[in-house]
Amino acid sequence: MIKFHYGRDHLTSSIALKIAQKKIAGIFHPETHEKVTASAKTVAKISKGEQAVYGINTGFGPLCTTRISESDTRTLQENLLKSHAVGLGEPIPIEISKLMLILKIHALAQGFSGIQWETLERLSWMLDNDITPVIPMQGSVGASGDLAPLSHLALPLIGLGKVHFGGDIISADKALHHFNLKPLALGPKEGLALINGTQFMAAFGVKVVDRLSNVLKNADITGAMMIEGLMGSIKPFSPELHNLRPYTGNKHVAQTILNLLKDSEIVNSHLDCARVQDPYSLRCMPQVHGASRNAWLHLKEIIEIEINSVTDNPIVLSEDHTISGGNFHGQPIALPLDYACLAASEIGNISDRRIYLSIEGDTPGVPKLLLKETGLNSGLMIPQYTTAALASENKGLCFPASADSIPTSLGQEDHVSMGSIGARKALQVIGNVEKIIGIELFYAAQAMDYHAPLKSGKIMAAIYERVRSLIKPVTVDRVMTDDIEASISMIESGELIDLAQAVAEKENLDFDTQWSPMFEY
Repeated sequence: MIKFHYGRDHLTSSIALKIAQKKIAGIFHPETHEKVTASAKTVAKISKGEQAVYGINTGFGPLCTTRISESDTRTLQENLLKSHAVGLGEPIPIEISKLMLILKIHALAQGFSGIQWETLERLSWMLDNDITPVIPMQGSVGASGDLAPLSHLALPLIGLGKVHFGGDIISADKALHHFNLKPLALGPKEGLALINGTQFMAAFGVKVVDRLSNVLKNADITGAMMIEGLMGSIKPFSPELHNLRPYTGNKHVAQTILNLLKDSEIVNSHLDCARVQDPYSLRCMPQVHGASRNAWLHLKEIIEIEINSVTDNPIVLSEDHTISGGNFHGQPIALPLDYACLAASEIGNISDRRIYLSIEGDTPGVPKLLLKETGLNSGLMIPQYTTAALASENKGLCFPASADSIPTSLGQEDHVSMGSIGARKALQVIGNVEKIIGIELFYAAQAMDYHAPLKSGKIMAAIYERVRSLIKPVTVDRVMTDDIEASISMIESGELIDLAQAVAEKENLDFDTQWSPMFEY
């Protein structure tokens, strides 16, 4: 198995996900042990000294001027975890809890946090043994990072809180007892190191990077299918056009759609038709999908910086040099997460417009409502209501969380990022867009039915056949819930992307574009 060294190797969203999925093993390098141990010894010395150092021998937040004796430092750290574990709501997904563990381990392992080696090992042990903290969804404002969720993440270290284990939710104390382990005794600064940081919003950000990438790739596929189904023109995807406005995302989308439609008899059958321009939802896919891809590129870059950063406070550089700063503040990722949320929503908006376009009956050979006999039958009228509802819901969710700030901590934390809220909203919007694109896939296949005996190119033909292997054409009204769910499942799984790439490789087709490496994560 591939190994990743916490605190030393460069972490990406993809690697973090693979560690969570146990496809990559997260381990420690001997030099990491030396750095972490040295930092813990430095903190121990500071805690015994006369100089007041925030969080080591003082209280927290507005109590930063209150000195704490050496004998009380352990109690202080445990009290910090207890008092800050005030999250509410449903638990976050287990995978995101695991990502939080991974990101926290990687940050602490860099050796600037004063954490004890035993504490770091216990966090890694929890991850390796699938003892995953139960973390409520709500409660962070993204100020000193994600205080409440990270407190829930750390509680099991001292035998408190709840964990997912063996398919159940049990007390952390019971889980430790199962392995004959005792709770840890936290040293100076450890509680603060554990709960300061951006690992909650960054873990959600990793999932946004992953799922938005899947949405963007699938949107190009369903969009290309709609071009075939509605006999749209491929001229707007010409390289010479996009070289005159050379945004990376736009050029990538244009070339991808040309590749998907390569050797399409349907497209080639009307190259010289009298139609001058297609509606924007077909013609402007490179500009709209491409803009969302550019937003994704920005988010990927920001999240990658964040998950390789040290975001707790204070930072311990030496016994004489500690810095109490603001690396925990979520603003650097809060803004791009809101941007990504809007980018995802726009993919849903333009997809809904293509769906609506497909049922208008303006394409030769393609009947109104995508059904030949209507009146007695409603055809595919109503699923578009669903996409309209989802697109509208997304518009409400797109108000930027980072535009808000509410003072906390008696005014000490007088500007907060709300990045945790933005991160959660972004995933909610992406989930809605997956559904919209799934319905577009359902509609596009139905539109393509009417162009026989003309054939698609190799890639699109394989995708169409896969859809039709699970969803039969609609000829009369029927309950379409199962059809729609099957279509959405194909989008969520990413199987059509894999299928397109497999066909391209088999047929020696250039499915990828020269910009594809930029869109890996």
